[in-house]
Amino acid sequence: MLFGDWQICFQTYIDIYNLEGQKDPEKIQRAREVMEYQMSTDANDYWWWADGLYMVMPVMTKLYNVTGNELYLEKLHEYLSYSNSIMYDEEAQIYFRDAKYVYPKHKSANGKKDFWARGNGWVFAGLAKVIQDLPKDAKYREEYITRYKAMAKSLKEAQQPEGYWTRSILDPAHAPGPETSGTAFFTYGYLWGVNNGILDKKTYIPIIEKSWKYLTEVALQDDGRVGYVQPIGERAIPGQIVDVNSTADFGVGAFLLAASEMYRFLK
Repeated sequence: MLFGDWQICFQTYIDIYNLEGQKDPEKIQRAREVMEYQMSTDANDYWWWADGLYMVMPVMTKLYNVTGNELYLEKLHEYLSYSNSIMYDEEAQIYFRDAKYVYPKHKSANGKKDFWARGNGWVFAGLAKVIQDLPKDAKYREEYITRYKAMAKSLKEAQQPEGYWTRSILDPAHAPGPETSGTAFFTYGYLWGVNNGILDKKTYIPIIEKSWKYLTEVALQDDGRVGYVQPIGERAIPGQIVDVNSTADFGVGAFLLAASEMYRFLK
């Protein structure tokens, strides 16, 4: 249970617990057992891949808000600091998927840094969720906002004219064509930032308008399916077919996250 993919369900358990008035502590009993055991260990390398930041960072902030235990926020910062040390690129201000893909050990087909879109989507969306959950005076909140804003600026420059982001963010030719899951996560992150007064409207609404147009007019099909979702994986794969028939639950979920924030924006 110490692998992030098996911990993301705790986010939903905590949300249900809160929505129902915190009446049944059994709903979050397993979440607390697992996370409090994890925090009791000396290890800090639990989040060694980009996806893991989305899976578990919000678990930590949600459990802090339920319990008031400051250790959740301290361990969140400790684990994230380790992740940053092995995956974050200071120059590009975005994340490699994991240490295997750090440049120049790994390069794109054209010799460039290879940043996976969905991986950065997980991180960008995860930071939004964390900032949303943190008290205004939380110790590390401004640090996370600074990182979130830096990612927003960097990702903005890589958006394609058609509104999507390619699977390898800075090398569109590596795996060309639209991809929905990364684009949807970025759209969610941008909309959340605008809706909460963290990102400048004038700067980012044009980015949102283009990506939303792609999501609703290209990715979304007449029968309700969401297409152009890269299959399960961990990198952009040259030659991999991603087309109108490519769909997956995580792509649909990212689309719905973006839609929820667009609903708030329009209201």
